[in-house]
Amino acid sequence: MRAMFRSLGIFNYRLWFIGALVSNIGAWMQRTAQEWLVLTELTDHDAAAVGVTIALQFGPQLLLMPVAGWVADRFDRRTVLIWTQVTMALLGVSLGAIVIFGVVELWHVFAFATALGVAAAVDSPARQAFVSDLVSEKNLPNAVALNSASFHAARLFGPAAAGVLVAIVGPGWVFVLNGLTFAAVLIALWMMRVDQLHPAVRPPRAKGQIRAGLRYVGSRSDIVLILVMIFLMGTFAMNFAVFNSTMATVEFGVGAGEYGLMSSIMAIGALTGALLAARRDRPRLRLVIGASAAFGAAILLAAFMPTYWTYVAALVLIGASSITMMTAANAYVQTSTAPMMRGRVMAVYMAIFTGGTPIGAPLIGWVANEFGPRWALGVGAAGTFLAVIIAVIWMVRYKDLRVRYSRPARRFVIRYRGDQRDRELATQEISIIEGTIKRG
Repeated sequence: MRAMFRSLGIFNYRLWFIGALVSNIGAWMQRTAQEWLVLTELTDHDAAAVGVTIALQFGPQLLLMPVAGWVADRFDRRTVLIWTQVTMALLGVSLGAIVIFGVVELWHVFAFATALGVAAAVDSPARQAFVSDLVSEKNLPNAVALNSASFHAARLFGPAAAGVLVAIVGPGWVFVLNGLTFAAVLIALWMMRVDQLHPAVRPPRAKGQIRAGLRYVGSRSDIVLILVMIFLMGTFAMNFAVFNSTMATVEFGVGAGEYGLMSSIMAIGALTGALLAARRDRPRLRLVIGASAAFGAAILLAAFMPTYWTYVAALVLIGASSITMMTAANAYVQTSTAPMMRGRVMAVYMAIFTGGTPIGAPLIGWVANEFGPRWALGVGAAGTFLAVIIAVIWMVRYKDLRVRYSRPARRFVIRYRGDQRDRELATQEISIIEGTIKRG
């Protein structure tokens, strides 16, 4: 148990964890209320409109990825986060105000989603890389896993609370409350002991830094594989807002409270997966691939669930497998990346992960509208299985993956080369890539 929560023994990380937990609860409340507002009050159960809202919120992360990663590596991450948190707080309160006063229209939600996406595009790589400023390299995998646990622990309470509050006071007050929760992160950042931070060495002021980050990613076939996998799953399978909202309203005909409960139940599985990941000292590629296969199977199972409660039960499996995959992928990329490149690499990671959403969310929404939400889930499962197939082919080619049946052991044995060679090559690449900066 102590190994699972060891990063919480660090003062600065403990502050960050508590502040992020409060803010994440508010974020899940806003997300749930926003989807319900679009689906039931501003449209007539239009899943495509929900998909467009999600696309506008995540699209800027793809467009601003090069600049956002450079900002995370070039400037003090703590200062960057203070500005992004203030901006997102103001946006939440402002959206709440126009909803409360009854003047909100669909295009208003689209505009606020876009503005929030721009702020989040700058916030995301700085937030991801800031974890490495709070803890040592040894504790980084544990800290990344606990971050995921915080995010999904908030998911236990946020959507359910939003469902209750939407029914009692309406979505506007939920948006206002989310804006206020950003104060928790701001207080945590203000109270941190700056002398105990572990900031990475900043790259020198020179031309070519963005290009150097992209070239570094391109030199790492293992990171490229993870990016391909998360793009496919982020595009087709991570559209839980579309899946759950349409299953709740179209298939099962339930209300806001039951819809909010869906996300909370899924978070039980996600939280379990995140805590188990926190016990691992070193993330491995085989865990990413295995969890992805389990994730695809869980989505396919959910598509065939006949009732609301059986579907909710399947969401536990979806939550556990998806968070295991995401946590392992995130930790692997962070721990195997050179510290001075971490902000730029994480910007690429988050851009690819969320960048598929502007494509996938409207597409999945259209499938749900035309063929039903169960077919939308089927498309998500297919995208995940495609990612697994690509990963297995890569393992066979680059890791000499071999599977054979052992008669004495009476089981299949999997053999492949480890990941150390990739990391050694990546270390050698740093001097080569950084040298291109000076040559412009």
